[in-house]
Amino acid sequence: MTPRETILKAFEGGKPERVPVTLFGGGMWSISNWGSTFEELSRNPDKMTQMLIEMSDKLQCDIVYAGSGYNNFHAAALGGKIKFREVGAPDLEAPLVDSEEDLAKLKIEDIDKDETINTIKEALRKTKEKIGNTYVVTMTAWGPFTLAARIVGEEQMMKATFKKPDFVEKAIDFATELLIHLYKPLVDDGTLEVISLADPTASGDLISKKQFQKFALPALRRFTDWARSKDVHVLLHICGNTTDRLEMFPDTGASCISLDHKTDIAKAKEVLYGKICFGGNVDPVAVMLQGDTTKVEETCKGIIEKAGTNGAFVLMPGCDIPPNVPYENIQMFIQVARQWRL
Repeated sequence: MTPRETILKAFEGGKPERVPVTLFGGGMWSISNWGSTFEELSRNPDKMTQMLIEMSDKLQCDIVYAGSGYNNFHAAALGGKIKFREVGAPDLEAPLVDSEEDLAKLKIEDIDKDETINTIKEALRKTKEKIGNTYVVTMTAWGPFTLAARIVGEEQMMKATFKKPDFVEKAIDFATELLIHLYKPLVDDGTLEVISLADPTASGDLISKKQFQKFALPALRRFTDWARSKDVHVLLHICGNTTDRLEMFPDTGASCISLDHKTDIAKAKEVLYGKICFGGNVDPVAVMLQGDTTKVEETCKGIIEKAGTNGAFVLMPGCDIPPNVPYENIQMFIQVARQWRL
């Protein structure tokens, strides 16, 4: 089976020939180790395509992520400003709205004019054309709750979940519409068969189980219902310890839920197996960055033994990896999964 066939088999709840394996995103590591910057690639689709293809060969992940690290541009395109950094993903300098009136003034169609977003789309299509038969080629974005929090401001968003819940719901509805608008042309023309969303502000460390159920879950379901209607998978990552809400994840409608290293992976298998494919959850810092290859190998094998021997599982880090993770640790991470026959 090709890497693409392997990962799609898992997303469909099946048991491929070996353990599927991928980083989540990997943009910071890939761009840094390729010798470029987010700013340089943001205006050069051919160079971005070259980076994606060459790093896919170097990393050997089953999924290639276009746009990883550029997630804040979807909010910035509506009137915000981006701050590039020497190391790491670009930041959104400030929130965009303070009120429902401000929100009503935003125009979703403005993202169609953004140079960086169009660069990523072009690189995505070119990369898919060249290696899409071998790997799943996807494009990343923030999930609805996190995108709404970028637009409103995280602190204001957290307060508003208690004081202005109607405003929060309107902001999340807007973010969901924006995401559907962003992905629709890429789905309609057959470029995407998997959509990758990260919803870190819906983290188990930031919002309660009740808040997740009220605010984050309905928007995720609305998005995935749309994606499923187009026969497209959604890979969803949520940060933090989400052990207390594992039973809700099948209701997101995602094909696969990527779990943080803080989440109990054995409990995840107990709750999720047979209901949704799940991925995880190697610690990206304590193991991938600070550990040696022996620690990476032992950790990966331990996670697979607890959660991944029956299929419908993907070996992944618990979040995106830092740009200075040793390459030999990534090689070991990939090797363990590729050699593990199911």
